[in-house]
Amino acid sequence: MSKIPRLRKRLDAGPPAADGAGRPGDPPVRTPAEIDSPDAAPPARRTRYDATELLASLPHRPGVYRMFDGAGGALYVGKARDLRKRVASYFQKSGHEPRIAAMLAQVARVETTVTRSEGEALLLENNLIKSLEPRYNVLFRDDKSYPYLCVTGEEFPQIRFHRGPLERVHRYFGPFPGAHAVRDGLATLQKVFLLRTCEPSVFANRSRPCMLHQIRRCTAPCVGLVSAGEYAEDVRDAVLFLQGKSDEAGARLKREMDEASSALAFERAARLRDKIARLAQLQSRQFVESATAGDLDVVAATEERGLAAVNVVMIRGGRHVGDRTFFPRQAPAAAREELVDAFLAQHYLDRPVPPLIVAPNAGDHEALARARTEQAGRPVDIVANPGGERRVWLEMAEQNATLAIRQRLAQKATQEERLAALVEALGLPAGVQRIECFDVSHTMGEAAVASCVIFDRLAMQSGEYRRFNVTPPQGGDDYAAMREALRRRCARIVAGEYPPPDLLLVDGGRGQVGVAVEVLAEQALHGVPIAGIAKGPERKAGLEEIVLPGHAAALRLPADHPGLHLLQQIRDEAHRFAIQGHRARRGKARTTSSLQAIAGVGAAKRKALLTHFGGVKGVAAASIEDLARVPGIGRSLAERIYAELH
Repeated sequence: MSKIPRLRKRLDAGPPAADGAGRPGDPPVRTPAEIDSPDAAPPARRTRYDATELLASLPHRPGVYRMFDGAGGALYVGKARDLRKRVASYFQKSGHEPRIAAMLAQVARVETTVTRSEGEALLLENNLIKSLEPRYNVLFRDDKSYPYLCVTGEEFPQIRFHRGPLERVHRYFGPFPGAHAVRDGLATLQKVFLLRTCEPSVFANRSRPCMLHQIRRCTAPCVGLVSAGEYAEDVRDAVLFLQGKSDEAGARLKREMDEASSALAFERAARLRDKIARLAQLQSRQFVESATAGDLDVVAATEERGLAAVNVVMIRGGRHVGDRTFFPRQAPAAAREELVDAFLAQHYLDRPVPPLIVAPNAGDHEALARARTEQAGRPVDIVANPGGERRVWLEMAEQNATLAIRQRLAQKATQEERLAALVEALGLPAGVQRIECFDVSHTMGEAAVASCVIFDRLAMQSGEYRRFNVTPPQGGDDYAAMREALRRRCARIVAGEYPPPDLLLVDGGRGQVGVAVEVLAEQALHGVPIAGIAKGPERKAGLEEIVLPGHAAALRLPADHPGLHLLQQIRDEAHRFAIQGHRARRGKARTTSSLQAIAGVGAAKRKALLTHFGGVKGVAAASIEDLARVPGIGRSLAERIYAELH
């Protein structure tokens, strides 16, 4: 039988039935609606990325590779000592772990970049990880800069807390894991070496010693009670102490004490004796001592109940100055080796690297050490198999990481309990996760700032906080400020910039709640629950009243109610964030001249105006003709100044 009649017979039969039924063996037919549906089943097969041509073109050189899905989203960024071998290991081998297999099933495009060295590849890899945020890379996000202890380069150096860029004229010690460790160091140096901590402006204008001299925390170089040579010796001893050479400093002090005693300078000998005693006392009481002087970091990774953490114990000058724990993103199935490698690659990218890093779980520690050496410009060693004292530091880091995981898990359980109690108490729908809270702060209408803080995924999401510089409330009208902030936020929610909250919380009573109801109705956000938390009698914690729309009486929860504790936490955070913004705005307004905002009025013309009229008020009261008489101020600029000030 000819094939043509059979083909014509099938065409004349028309399309298959709507239910997708066809002849036995035919694949089921899906309608366009089913294909576009998000719940539609995926195709039975997906074409695997063919890397044959790519692999044939790759060189045996170091570089970086990037994998993308069909929509252009970044899946993974990696570095390689040999690009061809590394990329081929993904596509020419089988038996990958589930995480890698899932990633390879989505690959639609691979891009590569050749670099001059493996260290350069490491730097490029981490820059791309930061910018692309690939779905399958382990990400460590820590935007906080580490603090330092700074000894300034002046004739009488100041010792102070420092955070930010480092200047060559000063000496820096650290970094330290937190501000508390730096302040402890400052207190130690004040007690032992009596160095000044006052700012240069204060130091230059003292006429008599301050209280720190009276309590024996400073030698008062500001009024000449100590010579520059003696003060320099104190600074040198303090530097030795910070470098972990406290024994050397102690020996020098003892030698000077003996010399002073032999010269019958008994008062100086007594001061040196007291300094030696304080140094020994503080060494034994305040620091965990190390037999190995120097700077090193000890990195340990651990995992418990699906949560991974990396802890860094920081040794500075042979002393344990603290630790910090990091919780990586996208690492539920990552091995410890991958966690530590990602941390060593990303953490030190923008930070000083110590000469020694103890990291037993590092997989490619030799390559990482070479890259960190190139970055630091000096040898950096990564020890993968520590022993002796370093093993003790490592055990401490592992214990710290485990403790941090357990604390986070306990906090998560507590927040789950609080959220569940709040949902039940307020009669909220199940599934409430995202709570937005608003507060307004101002001083008699000046520098009004509204805050919006977010509670989501059982934690405060500080990266999503927002502030609004609102119109100053006239006569203390907080409602107008709250209305403006809510309108601006809701407009962005409606525009799709932010997801709508599951609960909108305002700091205030029935008036603020009424404003929130009006604004949400204007923006057609009718399904968002609203609540207000108002301070109770005498503004005591635990006596807050919860105001709900449509309820005549306010709800008061017991002081120990978990749901109330959650509301207090969110409200206090909104209050703190609003006050912080208000104080910053108020301080800027009080230290900035209104003339600075006028285009064309620089420092010289501003000085001429203020000198001519005696201040900003005089400038504001002047006419255009008076302004134009000031040297350097033409008619057009005078008109502009007058318009801006009025």
